[in-house]
Parts: sequence; structure tokens; C-alpha cells
Amino acid sequence: MTGSSAFPLLALTQGEPAGIGPEIIWQAFARDPQLMRGCLVVGDVAVLERAQVWVATQAAGRGVESWRVEAVTTLAQARACASGVLPVWQVGARGSGCVAPGQITAAGGRSAADAVTWATRCALRGEVAAVVTAPIHKQALAAAGVPYPGHTELLQAEAAAHRGCSLHDMPVRMMLANDELRTVLVSIHVSLRDAIEAVTHEQVLQTLQITHDSLTRVLGRAPRIAVAGLNPHAGEGGLMGREELEIIAPAVDAARARGMLASGPYPPDTVFMRARHTTHHPGEFDVVVAMYHDQGLIPVKYLGVEQGVNVTLGLPLVRTSPDHGTAFDLAGTGRADPTSLIQAVRMARALSGVVSFTPNTP
Repeated sequence: MTGSSAFPLLALTQGEPAGIGPEIIWQAFARDPQLMRGCLVVGDVAVLERAQVWVATQAAGRGVESWRVEAVTTLAQARACASGVLPVWQVGARGSGCVAPGQITAAGGRSAADAVTWATRCALRGEVAAVVTAPIHKQALAAAGVPYPGHTELLQAEAAAHRGCSLHDMPVRMMLANDELRTVLVSIHVSLRDAIEAVTHEQVLQTLQITHDSLTRVLGRAPRIAVAGLNPHAGEGGLMGREELEIIAPAVDAARARGMLASGPYPPDTVFMRARHTTHHPGEFDVVVAMYHDQGLIPVKYLGVEQGVNVTLGLPLVRTSPDHGTAFDLAGTGRADPTSLIQAVRMARALSGVVSFTPNTP
């Protein structure tokens, strides 16, 4: 930070420039300008200016045309920006990210990755309070030669390098959350075959520990953690697989011995319903630990992609993201829904303790 009295900013990365990221950023500023005050957009000024034109042509984006983009080169400049100004920190050459909407290119992947890298390093230095990432495209990252399949792995590598430790010593997990359900994943962006191999005693217990530590800080108490089984009916006593008996249940027992409120493994086809919290049905659990990516993400996304938020647990920084992708079919239309991004900003503020923006006084 530039000083103890300086208000902490949130770094908001532009995402894949050929996707809807830049547009939902504009939509979010237009829909809730007070919430978005104090957000510094990290990316390409030309990409944001182009997206402004697309959004301004839509009824939902009315009023955006009166805003202006301001390229900033210091965090103090970003904090001083008035309402109606979108502060952008230029990363890379201006215009280098202006690729055609919906097209997978190395230039787009590089622009998106550079924005995330800059914002993450800024957060690790304590110069911004949190990082909120707009969607990136994994194939574009690969085309750019980025050696990570997604945000989570890139963030993990940056955090490990900052700490001077190995990736093994910087374990992270993905949590997807909305107002009704939270789920944390044992494995993330790997094939289903590799995901099954990742269900080990160490991995499950580590996931439980990270979930317990992270949600204890959020809830102010120990979370009630339900653990999903890997196999149908949680293995049916070994008839449909022995992972529950030999791996998952012993990990749950070990977690309970450490004082965690963990239970299971439960049949994965019903545990999410039991954990879902609504006005008429208080959930039995605060979070479900799922064994692999789709097992945990399908239930949350089914409740409404526009409400979900992706949170990376285990990092020495706060990072949130919308729970949807780049939506190439909507890119360039200005019609993308910013609700999930707005929710991600709200959650980032809550997790980092930055509830509202108060500009510095002279």
C-alpha cells in the first residue's frame, strides 16, 4: 500500500478480451456504481473502450456512454477517480488485446494472463485488498504458452513464488458459492480419470483442513462440513467401490480428530439437497466437499449461474470470480448479464473487510 491511510482498492481483471469480461465490467459499473467504486480494472484500455461502445448500444447499458475510461499509472490516481470514471491500469501494449469477439487467439490469452499476473502480484504485496477476475479462456491461455490451465493454478504458482515455496507447500482449493449452497473441490481442472486418482487420504484431509480454516474465518465459527462420496450411493458398503471405506471415511475420521465438524461420506446424489439453505429449508451443512469438479459445480450452477461466485481457498490473498465462462456467443453484443461479477465483487469486499468505498480526504 502507498500508506496506512490509503483506501484499499480491489483489482478487477478484464478477463479474456474476446469474451464477455470487459462488457460485464461495464455493466457492473452501470448497474451498481457505488459498489464498484474502488475497483481498479487491470487490462487493456483499448479493450475497455471498445466494450463500452458495445454496452452503450443496449438498453441495459444506458448511461454508460457518459462514462469515460481513465488510464492510471499509480494507485493514488485510481483512488482519486470520480464517479463516472472507469480507472484502468494498462498491462502490455495498448491495443494488443483487441482481438475479434469470440475468437481464440494467443494475443487474447496473453492479455488476459498478464492482467491476472499483475493483479495477483499487486495483491501479494498488499497493495490491493483483493483480486476479482473476469472469465478467461483455457484454450487461449494454452495458445499463448501460459503453462497453467486456469486461474486457480496460475494464482497458486504466483503465491508459491512470492512465498518462496513449492506448489506442494501452497495447496489451494476451489469453492463455488451462492446464497444457498457452498461446495469445495478435492480436484479441479483434470480429467475424470485423473480426478479419481486424486481421491487420496492426503488430498481429502487437506481439502477438509483448508475448508475448515477458510470458512471459520468467514463464519466466525467452525463450519459444518459434509463430505460427498465418490461412487454411487457412497459405495453402498463396498458393493459399488471401496474408496469410501478405504480413503474417504478414514480422512473424515482424521479431520474429526483434529476438531473439525466433518461428517460423511454421504451419497452424492442427495447430500447437496441436504446442504442447500433456503428460507423454508435451513441447510444441514455449511459446505459440501465434493470429490471432483463436475460433482460439486453442477449443483451450484443449476441453482443459477448468475448468482454463483468462485473463491480460491488457501491463498495468502482474497480472490473471487464469476462462476461462468467467457460466453463467446454473447461477446460483442453488450447483452451479457453482470450479476455474477457483481456478486463476486460483493464477496471480495466481505472477505477482505472492504465493505464500502470512502475516497481519501485531503
